Amino acid sequence: MANIKSAKKRILVDRRNAERNKAIKSKVKTAIKSVDAAISAGDKDAASKALTTAISEINRAASKGVFHKKTASRKISRITVAVNKIA
Repeated sequence: MANIKSAKKRILVDRRNAERNKAIKSKVKTAIKSVDAAISAGDKDAASKALTTAISEINRAASKGVFHKKTASRKISRITVAVNKIA
């Protein structure tokens, strides 16, 4: 355990940020899973709706610094290609 006051504060801040990042990552994963489920069902309309929400969540995560911008771009690209294949 930290002895210095600033180190104790950092531990609290790190925990808070880790919880926030975990929640954001979970939202992104859930959004991507909903896109995958719509793709596997073959439902183009549901897949495109889920795709827009997933893109929004991924971009939000990237803007908050949870994902690197190129990681977000790669994720968006992959799910967009997958949705376009079922056309």
